[in-house]
Amino acid sequence: MLTAFVSLKVQRDKVNEIASQLASIDGVSEVYSIAGRFDLTVIIRVRDCDDLADIVTKKMLQIDGITDSETQIAFRVHSKHDLDSMFSLGGS
Repeated sequence: MLTAFVSLKVQRDKVNEIASQLASIDGVSEVYSIAGRFDLTVIIRVRDCDDLADIVTKKMLQIDGITDSETQIAFRVHSKHDLDSMFSLGGS
């Protein structure tokens, strides 16, 4: 499983609308409105880089009102939670 964090700057009057649209995309696990340099952070959990690329370049960035983005890919999780079992895609 591949996990990525996409931070987005969006038009201020569209934060809630864009967050709802993002949350409906398959592969998007969570969408957070945040304080700071960016307006939203999107957590994506997919099988591979091709799936991530499809979400970011074909789905997310086509949403009107997103003005800037930064994508970070996670290498390893350091957590007490067993995220692999929580978000298992059923692959081997």
